[in-house]
Amino acid sequence: MTQIIETIDVDVPVTTAYNQWTQFESFPHFLDEVESITQTGDTHTHWVVKIAGQVREFDAEITEQHPDERVAWNSTGGDTDHAGVVTFHKLSDTTSRVTVQLDWKPEGFLETLGSVVGVGQHAVKKDLENFKEFIEKKGTATGAWRGDVEA
Repeated sequence: MTQIIETIDVDVPVTTAYNQWTQFESFPHFLDEVESITQTGDTHTHWVVKIAGQVREFDAEITEQHPDERVAWNSTGGDTDHAGVVTFHKLSDTTSRVTVQLDWKPEGFLETLGSVVGVGQHAVKKDLENFKEFIEKKGTATGAWRGDVEA
């Protein structure tokens, strides 16, 4: 397994950052590798991603979620094996910190090579920069799901 941890500070309140992160179908606007996400239930999503030129599909389940604090998930089937957690930290009334931890198993030669040279780390960092730009430009979240999912 490869582990990636990246953090970014965003100039929006923690509730705004968290609320936007719960809008999974908006991810293609700021996550470069994501082609589409379909919310199939409160805690289930179907993803289509493009990694190293390969299209992959998988389902994911939210395994823990606490408003303004964290969203954790595991892949549950499909072409990829990964898990992750995003945590949200209030720095001030108008600034928050978003941290992504992603654990994934590279598939095939290109992904394994990319993992070794840090391509995944760079991609997550870029995606967080895209998220920062997206949410700061909007200033408000496009929606929210404030449900609580116990681990």
